[in-house]
Amino acid sequence: MSEEYFQKESQPIRDKNLLEGNKRIIEELSAKLIRAAKTNLAHQQLNGKLQLRLTEVEDDNKKLAKQIEHLNNQKK
Repeated sequence: MSEEYFQKESQPIRDKNLLEGNKRIIEELSAKLIRAAKTNLAHQQLNGKLQLRLTEVEDDNKKLAKQIEHLNNQKK
């Protein structure tokens, strides 16, 4: 039998193996994408909370600075 015959006969097997390998890669990448999306959502939520807290601290800082300024003006 010729080499050409063996190549033709083995092509479906190679195609099947390639397809199965590609499916595995797609499944792995899909799982990684889902994990990344969940991580991104969690980070967005945390960043939102941090931004709110930062705004509160900045407001408190302004109030305290005004109180200190007022106290310093009273001493003069």
